[in-house]
Amino acid sequence: MDVEPLFWKLYRCPVEAAVYSVLEDAGLLDTPENWKPYGGSENNYGVVENQQASPIPALVEKITNGIDAILERRCLEERIDPKSPQAPKSISDGVAQFFPDHKNWDLTAHRKQQSEMLQIVADGPRMETSLVVFDEGIGQSPEDFENTFLSLLRGNKNEIHFVQGKYNMGGAGAVAFCGKHRYQLIASKRFDNNSEFGFTLVRRHPLTASEEITRKNTWYEYLVIDGHIPSFNIDEIDLGLANRRFRTGSVIKLYSYDLPTGSRSVISRDLNQSLNEYLFRPALPILTVDKKERYPDDRNLERDLFGLQRRLEDDDSKYVQTYFSDEINDAEIGTLKVTSYVFNARAEGRSSKDTRSTIQREFFKNNMAVIFSMNGQVHGHLTSEFVTRSLKFPLLKDHLLIHVDCTGIKTSVRNELFMASRDRLKGGEESRALRRRLATLLTSGRLKEINASRKASLNIEGNDAEDLLRNMTRHMPLKQDLAKLLNQTFRLDDTREGKRQKPETKKKTETPKPEKPEFNPQRFPSTFQIEVKAKDQSGLPLVMLPAGSSKIIRFSTDVEDHYFDRVSEPGELRIALLGPEPSGSGSSDEPGRLTDIKSVLNVVKSSPTSGTIRVHVNATDDLAVGDAVTLRAELSQPSGALEQVFMVKVTDPENKKPSNDPGDTPDDRLGLPEPVMVYKEPREDGPANVMTWEKLDESGIDISHETVVHPLADENGLSAVYINMDSTALLNYRGGLKTPEAITVAEKRYFSAVYFHTLFLFAITRNRKYLIQREAEDTESVSVEITEYISDLFTNAYAQFLLSFDTQELISALEA
Repeated sequence: MDVEPLFWKLYRCPVEAAVYSVLEDAGLLDTPENWKPYGGSENNYGVVENQQASPIPALVEKITNGIDAILERRCLEERIDPKSPQAPKSISDGVAQFFPDHKNWDLTAHRKQQSEMLQIVADGPRMETSLVVFDEGIGQSPEDFENTFLSLLRGNKNEIHFVQGKYNMGGAGAVAFCGKHRYQLIASKRFDNNSEFGFTLVRRHPLTASEEITRKNTWYEYLVIDGHIPSFNIDEIDLGLANRRFRTGSVIKLYSYDLPTGSRSVISRDLNQSLNEYLFRPALPILTVDKKERYPDDRNLERDLFGLQRRLEDDDSKYVQTYFSDEINDAEIGTLKVTSYVFNARAEGRSSKDTRSTIQREFFKNNMAVIFSMNGQVHGHLTSEFVTRSLKFPLLKDHLLIHVDCTGIKTSVRNELFMASRDRLKGGEESRALRRRLATLLTSGRLKEINASRKASLNIEGNDAEDLLRNMTRHMPLKQDLAKLLNQTFRLDDTREGKRQKPETKKKTETPKPEKPEFNPQRFPSTFQIEVKAKDQSGLPLVMLPAGSSKIIRFSTDVEDHYFDRVSEPGELRIALLGPEPSGSGSSDEPGRLTDIKSVLNVVKSSPTSGTIRVHVNATDDLAVGDAVTLRAELSQPSGALEQVFMVKVTDPENKKPSNDPGDTPDDRLGLPEPVMVYKEPREDGPANVMTWEKLDESGIDISHETVVHPLADENGLSAVYINMDSTALLNYRGGLKTPEAITVAEKRYFSAVYFHTLFLFAITRNRKYLIQREAEDTESVSVEITEYISDLFTNAYAQFLLSFDTQELISALEA
């Protein structure tokens, strides 16, 4: 059989139906001798199907394999055994060694040229797109297909440290999203030109009538001709790639690939954005290519992608307000770098609603608010539910992206955190512990300050609604059961005789702080100084660390805030253990028993903020009270590191004296949330500092005529209830009233009904521990916060019902 025409017929098929026809015409549909089981076993269905849960991360595995193949090719071209000690020890080392000009990839022309070595090309009709994945990597000879492309669970790359692949199965995951027949064409030629161009077709085995009865499941298989991988000689061929003809490398065609909504249009735009999220910082740039036949009016059908990090950290970004990092160095988990990206509430003069929509489309297409990556590839994520429930920063819910770089964690921890499919977190104790660790870290640092700043912008003094609320709660005839319900969540003032009231705390008189000189940041540091007054006997700065507590060590510098996190020429802060000082029980010349800083101190390093670098330290169990260690902090810079040597000594634990003040007794209940009346525009007869739609919009809260209420929750629970006094519900009801007195009564009724219904709904839902979910198109159900649910409930005619409902009228109507 002449196999070359068969290859071209298969390759030119735009969709899976055409592949079926080619196989049928060639008499290859129902010939068992032409099909072998994928991985050498018919028990392969579970391995192939139970990998990535969605098509985008499955496609990412194909790209990752292409990156691995290009790095491995460069290694062999330099005559280095990829498994030898001379080979690079990490992906970043591999890029630096094999691509010495990689820093030029920051320039568009250089990045575009490099990206042509790894392409994703669209084919087929718009609504049934097939994808071609090409890499100019090591390639494989036809004789090696069965041990590489078509093998499973052999761990072909487990001893190669500069590639991502480990398990020898991730590349099979994408076939599960290839239409109904699961057709996938694989073609390759080894880079040394010493073999023919081989190809095969993978499919899901179509069960015969008898197999439907005797078999519990089907399996995946691949095409052979006369028992072998079909092949033919080529010099170079035109496969429709961008700016090159195929000579060596690999090509995989995924027929009728099931792209999700939002990634099905021009793939150089929509799919490009989705891939950017999963490839946070890829080792090599990738080119996405669509075709003029599919989108004749699109002017940019070729776009390179080089990871979401570069888009986020672009100096010209209109949407990112700031970003900063914290690096955890822990004896139990290893090293984690956590980078927080905070987005503007409004950008380019647009409303918060429009800005939020653009941010979601550009940076959160896959609903990933917290992403966990290894070597730049996302291995798992959390949704924005983490921001609202764990961090309790609702104002940042749609304006915060957190990247957790797990490249430096211990292998044992990584194995417990991530599924082998590299697309999601496991649901075990390790992932829950990491979630708690992240929440503790992020709620005690700079992110907390940013959230507090946004919340402060919503405060107004002299709020008329507070006086109205105070009068209502004082005279409101709450039944005992209703008061008990509210008291489970909120603290109600009890003015009955004999009840002891919590004394009012006196506000401290704040001493005005001296103004700091204006900070003039530099690209590279020229100064680095520890901010510690105490000295040891030898004159070294001395940090006193109470046992069981953490301590913040501050260093002053003149470097810019993004020094640790920027893509181009980043710096780092290294802290090394020089040696321990023995405790009082040992002799002064006793040799040190501690060598690794992680064995004595857990360290969290934060990126610079206006000239200050903060380092959190706490002692491990290997340090006892009285022990001291000498450390050296080095801040990198091009001409040589700036350093500071200092000592950390463990002291007795801090003892906090118990308070006798009854008002200091812990109370988990919340005070009644602040009521705030919100108007579209300031009223002519009202106060000048009234809350308006515009003021809320500046903080990212969208209010319109359809909005009735916006409850705001924080780390302490429900903190404020913003009630829209210009809602359609109130305006329509008020329109039928003729006297100013009636309008005033209606407004008070509206305000009190909305406020207290919000309180009761929040209290009941929270106390009963309900979890609310909403169905979403093409995705699993998404979690909905209580406050979001209540706001949506009022929007849907609930407020109009409260205004129009009259119990007495209802009773009269029933009796009639």
